Amino acid sequence: MEYSERLKKLPVQFFATLVEKVSRAIAEGRDIINLGQGNPDQPTPSHIVKALQTAAENPDTHKYSPFRGMPELKNAAASFYKKQYGVDVDPLTEVAILFGTKAGLVELPMCLLNEGDLMLLPDPGYPDYLSGAALSNTKYQTFPLKAQNDFLPDYNAIPEEYTEAAKLMYLNYPNNPTGATANRAFFEETVAFAKKHNIAVLHDFAYGAIGFDGKKPVSFLEAEGAKEVGVEMYTLSKTYNMAGWRIGFAIGNPVIIESLNLIQDHLYVSLFPAVQKAAVTALTGNQQCVEDSVLLYEQRRNTFIKACRRIGWQVEAPAGSFFAWLPVPDGFTSEAFADYLLEEADVAVAAGKGFGKYGEGYVRVGLLVDEERLIEAVNRIGKLNLFQSSLVEK
Repeated sequence: MEYSERLKKLPVQFFATLVEKVSRAIAEGRDIINLGQGNPDQPTPSHIVKALQTAAENPDTHKYSPFRGMPELKNAAASFYKKQYGVDVDPLTEVAILFGTKAGLVELPMCLLNEGDLMLLPDPGYPDYLSGAALSNTKYQTFPLKAQNDFLPDYNAIPEEYTEAAKLMYLNYPNNPTGATANRAFFEETVAFAKKHNIAVLHDFAYGAIGFDGKKPVSFLEAEGAKEVGVEMYTLSKTYNMAGWRIGFAIGNPVIIESLNLIQDHLYVSLFPAVQKAAVTALTGNQQCVEDSVLLYEQRRNTFIKACRRIGWQVEAPAGSFFAWLPVPDGFTSEAFADYLLEEADVAVAAGKGFGKYGEGYVRVGLLVDEERLIEAVNRIGKLNLFQSSLVEK
């Protein structure tokens, strides 16, 4: 037996390699502080868990639900967007229930592109975007996200040969891995760019709830005309600590939504109805749990950034997400620095190179352990004397 050419073209799973390195170190009995992954460390709020338990006890949820998701969940998603972002949504034609937004991100090129078509992807960016290109047998070009432009793309700098050929573009704000955010003016510029070049837009809004310093992240759909050119994907994984539940939704352009529904008609039967009912509770219930999570991440961010600056590591605080994007010291590549921290400090971080060419020179840290462990991680790094310590806390 031999794998198909499509499977052979899949990129190496970056996070699987990282997990293997960390697991090997832990197996040696070492106390590893793992800041390399993006798995929320807090439990799912109890009222959502109870909603699942109650629903699971009802025999009606043991049957198949509608292929395209339960109407009450689509209604909840539409109501959520109206309340949170002021966006009017038709739950029947503008919402697709997803088996986790990662699935949707990978499926979309198969929905909209033909073999050999071109898509535009951010660099650095979430590595699994490349999986969609490989499985759809399409081409991709990346556009750089640079610090001097606040990790936003410069649309004028994308070569015309790419803008004229591209049919689909991915964006992600708050951004993984950089922690950058985007404002409404940027999304309005994006809509104009997409209309000019006839490019569909997918905005990956995975960290849509997590913004700091009193600034709530902006939805792409808040920009006028956004639904004419694209969709946004929203996961419950980060907002409600439901990473293992594998549920999210796409919302926006009805043609794109129908394409997602159509492909899922053939890939899936239905998502467990009890999970969908719990998702309704999450989206329509009291949002204090979300506010508490954001406050926790902001406190961790502040503690971590302050500790880094204290050892002389000059870093910028992220504006959103639960990641920090940190420059590596002179003399290291991102991968060499990540390996060095794991071997010499028992601290795991994600090498920026794993997120693309323009991720080189950085490492990504997840703010997903408690403050004491974050401080301990920085103290261990400080003992390596890689930075000029500062006696003044900034």
